Amino acid sequence: MSVEQQDDVDGDGMTKGGSSQKCDVPAVRRLEAMYAGFRDADVQGLWTLPGLLTPVPTPRAVPHRWDARLLADLAAQARDLVPISAGGDRRVLACANPGLQGQPYATNTLWAAVQALGPGERAPAHRHTPAALRFVLGGAGVWTAVDRDPVSMSAGDLVLTPSWTFHEHCNPGSEPMTWLDVLDLPIVAFLDAVFFESPETAPVTAYPDRSDSELSFGGGPGLLPVDHPGAGAGRSPLLAYRWADTERALSGLVERFPGRMAGIRFSDPHTGRDVMPTLRCEMFRLPSRARSPRWRQTGSRVLTVLHGTGHVTVGAETFRLAPGDVIAVPSWNAMAIEADTTLDVFSVSDAVVLEALGLSRRETCGDHD
Repeated sequence: MSVEQQDDVDGDGMTKGGSSQKCDVPAVRRLEAMYAGFRDADVQGLWTLPGLLTPVPTPRAVPHRWDARLLADLAAQARDLVPISAGGDRRVLACANPGLQGQPYATNTLWAAVQALGPGERAPAHRHTPAALRFVLGGAGVWTAVDRDPVSMSAGDLVLTPSWTFHEHCNPGSEPMTWLDVLDLPIVAFLDAVFFESPETAPVTAYPDRSDSELSFGGGPGLLPVDHPGAGAGRSPLLAYRWADTERALSGLVERFPGRMAGIRFSDPHTGRDVMPTLRCEMFRLPSRARSPRWRQTGSRVLTVLHGTGHVTVGAETFRLAPGDVIAVPSWNAMAIEADTTLDVFSVSDAVVLEALGLSRRETCGDHD
């Protein structure tokens, strides 16, 4: 008797559906022939696919923490031993979630990685359809040119590399630098929409104090050039969100709501929408000894710590937090953050995608949910 037939018939020869028809040899043979036909035709019966539709999301990615000290040590080793040209013209250490069976992704939908650039090194220009961002955890002196617009990078800055924009990195200084990259690569790869291209242009060598995007769109809240053509690109025209502005916004919220977690969302200054169509960027500040609500939502996120120490609980796991740590938060895993000292946490999620598809769901949880 075939495995499929065994699954469908109980020990008395009665079908699980309650039919009184006995299991005879011709019926078994017809059933086996049917399943063989399924295999030949590359089809599957829904009744043989348990777990296809689940009561709640069951992500393969698991809650996980990548330790900042270990990441920094491995990045330093890579700077010494691996040239920029070794692969993809980038020296990048991808965070591979243990639940994803060797895939180089932090969650099902987000790539997160530490990129290391030594003194005097240049990562040449290329572009790709996956959108990317850089969040700088420490140091200064590196430049990213986005479509030949040079953008400086310093601690706490968020720098955007929207989909299909040429970008190159240069470290003209004397100190090495590492930062966090987050891409929507898993989403774009799942959609079979990955394209990659290298230009045949000279590298950017001029580094002004402010990028063109900041001169046009970084004047301050609600201030836009009158000749701005309006929305249409689907992403923010401002490429750099500076820590000084982020810190001022967080400090204002903490002053207004003492003792509570403050949160801001980085947005397109023209439309107020998310900075890119697939990535939502947020920053949270928790005063010393403060605790966030416990919540869960569809979609996944990656957290990284800029300042301070504390703990985060993701699902059943609790991880300590220190500057530079990277945390994977899979879909529908309840999360809560607790600060030992004033704690600044940067978050990237795919929430904008879930909202666009009508699949967004969020709820506050009790301590034991």
